[in-house]
Amino acid sequence: MKNKKIKIWEEDFVIVKSKKNNANAFVNINDGKEITLIINKNKVNKGDIIENNDNWKLITFDMSLPFELIGFIAKVSKALADENISLLAFSGYSTDHILVKENNLDKTIKTLEKLGFRIT
Repeated sequence: MKNKKIKIWEEDFVIVKSKKNNANAFVNINDGKEITLIINKNKVNKGDIIENNDNWKLITFDMSLPFELIGFIAKVSKALADENISLLAFSGYSTDHILVKENNLDKTIKTLEKLGFRIT
């Protein structure tokens, strides 16, 4: 993980249990039981909210990760867990992302830097 880049999004994100998908969401998850959005707090349609959890910061691992890679998120989550930082992890096709609470962002950055990541 030496010198691998991470992007910390400036926007504040919210995790929403929603009545419907939202085209403006960073992520829409529809598992057949509920719809979950990860969305910039300024793009939420308040009328669609069933429940929400706010004050999240989005961190993107700015690298292409092969499907065969084993233990990447495990190593990151272990390092953060050792610092008592909870996270929500999710993946795109070739990139992983985590959400951490805004009040844990500085501690998260320091922990990721210890693992060798560089902030972009």
